[in-house]
Amino acid sequence: MRSELRASLVYAIAMLLLAWSLVLSAASAQETQTAPAAGKPLNVGVYVSPPFVMKNGAHYSGMAIDLWEATARPLGLSYSYREYPTFEALIEAVRRGEASVAVSNLTITKDRVERITFSQPWYDAGLRIMVAERGGAGFWQVLGGLERAGHLRAMAWLATLILVATLVLALFYRRFDTTFPDRWHEGLAESFYEVMSVATSGKVTRPNALGWIGRISGGIWMVCGVAVIAYVTSSVTSVMTALTLTHQINSLADLPGRTIGVRGGSVAENYSNDLRLATQAYRSIDEAVAGLGSGEIAAIIDDAPVLEYYAHTHVKSPLSVVGPIFHPDKYGFGFHHGDNLSHTITLQILELQESGELEALRRKYFGNER
Repeated sequence: MRSELRASLVYAIAMLLLAWSLVLSAASAQETQTAPAAGKPLNVGVYVSPPFVMKNGAHYSGMAIDLWEATARPLGLSYSYREYPTFEALIEAVRRGEASVAVSNLTITKDRVERITFSQPWYDAGLRIMVAERGGAGFWQVLGGLERAGHLRAMAWLATLILVATLVLALFYRRFDTTFPDRWHEGLAESFYEVMSVATSGKVTRPNALGWIGRISGGIWMVCGVAVIAYVTSSVTSVMTALTLTHQINSLADLPGRTIGVRGGSVAENYSNDLRLATQAYRSIDEAVAGLGSGEIAAIIDDAPVLEYYAHTHVKSPLSVVGPIFHPDKYGFGFHHGDNLSHTITLQILELQESGELEALRRKYFGNER
């Protein structure tokens, strides 16, 4: 009986030791799986998006780069940067495990969270609109507007009427006004001046040529001239006003019916597509601005800090960031699902936030305005 009890106790102790060994092995395996191998540098994926990620030769800088290096330095992490052409390519590289972390102004969205894990958000942002500052309506634009409104045809008839009136008035004065020039070219010039004087200023230069009949006819001419000037002035003014309003963009409400520039794979592209806006995708903000300058697109939708920084650093370019921030969002670093590095980096970001270093880093690139 005593020997059976001893055997049971030994068996129980052996099972406990085996279970403890299995727990330690599993923990060790998980740590080995999620922690970077000693001495093996991390592949840090980046997407160039000033001022968060900027490239000068082979050197990367920017707020996101500075923040990543500030969080990696205390951990003693070894890493190298690898650039990707779009946000989408960067996210997919992290999802596949090709890149260990995604560093850029990467917006946290539901779709992205389903594919990768994000760190603690480190920047509050949103979308805004950039437009090209264009001058007033040009001559050919006004001419086209007058044609579309039907005024150009009416003005052509007025010009024809002026020419006919010039000829008729010359014939009339040659017959009834003894002071009228005898030479045809002088007579036509005198008659044309008379007609244009009436048409532009309402003044009759020869009111007494026919006595009281001349007075009456001069008054009629003045009324007609005032009407012509009023019509021409109002039609040109209305067309120029319409052109100004048509080309003006101040908010999202002004974008339907226009082609909008976005960066491929960005939140701005997805948001614009959700609004059913016509979009043209570009690889970089520089390409989008080039499309804006050439008239290929009417405006750019992108992250507010990116557009504001671009406009601030390109003061000679006729660019304006208009309207309030919409679709507010947050930036974070991206990691492969199951990678404990995301938790470690989050702790470092929180520490920088509590110490005020994160805010100092923001002011370094954006100043005191928020």
